Amino acid sequence: MNNKVKLSEMKPEQTAVITGYGDGRKEYRRKLLSFGLTMGTEITMKKTAPLGDPVEISVRGYSLSLRKAEAEVLELEACK
Repeated sequence: MNNKVKLSEMKPEQTAVITGYGDGRKEYRRKLLSFGLTMGTEITMKKTAPLGDPVEISVRGYSLSLRKAEAEVLELEACK
């Protein structure tokens, strides 16, 4: 079963695992990797700003806010 999900589609407290990186710009990928967003890492959506940007996620025990444009580079698979 394919449980692919985009960060923009996730609801608060929903979790997903990073399965790859899209065709985004390389500097975004490097930035995400430097934040610890590596393949196989589980993330949890915490909340979205009132106007929808940025989003706050929990990863590796800390909270991280990302712009949606940067976060959409992540390829995610929803956890059950």
